[in-house]
Amino acid sequence: MASQEDVFKKLVAHCKEYGFVFPSSDIYDGLAAVYDYGQNGVELKNNIKKYWWDSMILLHENIVGIDAAIFMHPTIWKASGHVDAFNDPLIDNRDSKKRYRADVLIEDQLAKFDEKINKEVEKAAKKFGDSFDAELYKSTNPRVLENVAKREELHTRFAKALNDGNLDELKQIILDYDIVCPISGTKNWTDVRQFNLMFTTEMGSTSDGSMKIYLRPETAQGIFVNYMNVQKTGRMKIPFGIAQIGKAFRNEIVARQFIFRMREFEQMEMQFFVRPGEEMKWFAHWKEFRLKWHKALGLGDEKYRYHDHDKLAHYANAATDIEFEMPFGFKEVEGIHSRTNFDLSQHSKFSGKKIEYFDPELNESYTPYVIETSIGVDRMFLSIMSAAYTEEKLDGEDSRVVLKLPPVLAPIKACVMPLIKKDGLPEKAREIMNELKFDFKCSYDEKDSIGKRYRRQDAIGTPFCITVDHQTLEDGCVTVRYRDTMTQDRIKIEELHELIGKAVNMKNLFKKIVG
Repeated sequence: MASQEDVFKKLVAHCKEYGFVFPSSDIYDGLAAVYDYGQNGVELKNNIKKYWWDSMILLHENIVGIDAAIFMHPTIWKASGHVDAFNDPLIDNRDSKKRYRADVLIEDQLAKFDEKINKEVEKAAKKFGDSFDAELYKSTNPRVLENVAKREELHTRFAKALNDGNLDELKQIILDYDIVCPISGTKNWTDVRQFNLMFTTEMGSTSDGSMKIYLRPETAQGIFVNYMNVQKTGRMKIPFGIAQIGKAFRNEIVARQFIFRMREFEQMEMQFFVRPGEEMKWFAHWKEFRLKWHKALGLGDEKYRYHDHDKLAHYANAATDIEFEMPFGFKEVEGIHSRTNFDLSQHSKFSGKKIEYFDPELNESYTPYVIETSIGVDRMFLSIMSAAYTEEKLDGEDSRVVLKLPPVLAPIKACVMPLIKKDGLPEKAREIMNELKFDFKCSYDEKDSIGKRYRRQDAIGTPFCITVDHQTLEDGCVTVRYRDTMTQDRIKIEELHELIGKAVNMKNLFKKIVG
């Protein structure tokens, strides 16, 4: 069986070969940690965004959307804490001249302990067979217990150092646990220091003095500074939410794992404004709702888990990640945060404007508290591609690579194929294509054998292949081939619309979430 690392390499290659994701500026040898979405990738990405947007805006009468500018007044980033506190702890290896995030090096060490524990359990499971009790083994086996204790000790030290902002202790942990540079293999480390992740640029011409501004590192502040505009013009009553999809920029030093951590990325965020004192009730509500949204896609419930934060951001009183099992382990795809009234209070203080809500039920004014749900579009894209990528052995020597994408998200819903390029079959196929294209993104393919055409559509995740043959001209029926099972049905042309529509309608997912 291929290692997860091999599978991930194949997935990255597959994304390029089939028009999902290209390295940016490819003909100039690329730009580190920046990627472009190809013709299939952009369709999948747009479908993900539509699934998120509609689940917020259609399913909730009290959530509205905005689209704030990327450039914002620089004082906003002072107020939000990004100018002073948006830093990563960095450490250099003197021998390889490579720079690393100290916290990531320590997290990798924690993952090694997890790996050791899992290997011990897997080995025992093979040995003892069906009667094996994993939990009992974990709680009694000396080797497992030793590794659990080591992991806990490291985790406790690490969490404390992060919360205290103790850079010397982070370096000491790296030394104490013999963490070496992956390239040089040495422990010749510099001190850990802070590095601000915001990109800066200039606005205005130099003659009349230019202003230093930032590319936004998150989309949330655009929502907060528009809180009063939306609340008043929309006559919004608390609790209510404001949603936004947009680009954000971070000068990541350790950008890695393909599109998992990039310098230019897209976020889908919703800020939900609530009464002070009710924030934990809403925090629990949004945690549950967001996990249901993910699970409705049917990628496998076991691939998700909650992860409560060790280190809370300066503005938060509760924070949980929804993690997804990527080929390189469980990783965050979404964060749910209780941000208190920090942001609105700060913007009120720095702008000198009053930002409050008059609550007619309580007959008092207050600064609302906020629950945030924040999801990375690119990480979501990667989690879906990882879950969908499948290599299958078929009868005999044959095999295929198939993307088992949820049909609602698939870039192309159906491919129409004439069996051969003559006898009026292409014309009939075009007729069917022209009928379907008003409602579904479809493709037309008449090149190569039918088997090769099926393989091409499997590789990009097309749920249905529709073949037009000589019989079609007589009986008005086509052969529909289903991607996942490869089974085929003969159905009437006029039934195609309903068949595809049922499979790709987002309404089915929404009913799962709110049902």
